[in-house]
Amino acid sequence: MDEIVAEFIRRTVLKIPVAEIVKILTIWNFLPESQLKNINLRQCKEDISQDVVELCKKGASMKEAAILDIIYHQTYQTKKIWIVYKMTKAPGEEVDLSDMEEFKDSFKKVLQRALRNVHISFRDCEDNAVWIRIAWGTPYMKPNQYKTTYVVYHSQTPFVFVSHGRIKKYIPELWQALMTAGNYQKIQQMELRSIYLDSLKAIVFKQYNQDFQTYHHTPLQEGNAESEIVDPRIIHENIKEKERIQRVTRETFGDCIQPRIEFAQYKLETKFKTDSKNGILAEREEPFRCLVKFSSPHLLEALKSLAPAGIADAPLSSLLTCIPHKAMNYFTVREK
Repeated sequence: MDEIVAEFIRRTVLKIPVAEIVKILTIWNFLPESQLKNINLRQCKEDISQDVVELCKKGASMKEAAILDIIYHQTYQTKKIWIVYKMTKAPGEEVDLSDMEEFKDSFKKVLQRALRNVHISFRDCEDNAVWIRIAWGTPYMKPNQYKTTYVVYHSQTPFVFVSHGRIKKYIPELWQALMTAGNYQKIQQMELRSIYLDSLKAIVFKQYNQDFQTYHHTPLQEGNAESEIVDPRIIHENIKEKERIQRVTRETFGDCIQPRIEFAQYKLETKFKTDSKNGILAEREEPFRCLVKFSSPHLLEALKSLAPAGIADAPLSSLLTCIPHKAMNYFTVREK
């Protein structure tokens, strides 16, 4: 094992929380269980990382180190911002039923043919997906293992999830490799991104449940409300209005927990309107622009709670509630 690989493994181990190091290394399946049990986790993390490097010295190469890096990012997906892309086939073309091995082989050949120095690694997942790790180089420099792109592709689907990074000059080659391997004609960025990869998948694959008809709702009843109150002179007011808010919220968001995204961004463009023909703004042709951003640790659940909490009227604006339906959290709002 050369010094570059040793240093890469050391840095990767340093990023992992101490309590999770053995778990991650077990998933990696490079070191035998007997060696993993002998790792002293009570020492400082720097010494732990050096011990792991020492155990890997006999046979680890960058191929194995790259797999460890993929496992780290699979475990800690929120370390990256994920952008969703959608590929489309030519009109009339049927779905390609090629398997994942053919996809990986074709992807690697196309990308390596286009770029001289590029390091590509794959790791299959149980959900019929493959994680692709790409370390980019230049015609005169070896791949930089610390500036990488991660691509998640689900077999037989048109969606690709790509980690956000500064790879603009490599984008054409990456898109060509994906389209050729998947037998697609075009790829386009969707207005959807988040640090929560699993939630992005739930949105584009329609895996969240919004069927409100299956919701078993018990209406508010005056008797029930009064039974929960100690003082019998206090009554539950606005029962019908609260029932309406519950029904509208249920119809809008459903019964299940919403996919988790952390923000929604709206670019607003509108022209100045006035009956007066005088003034500086009256002759302005260029629209006014502003940016509105809603953010929360769990934005859709926060929006879902607004009306029941009395903070907003029900129903909420469709610009807020359409996020999972339209698979978007970047919007441009213009005049009709």
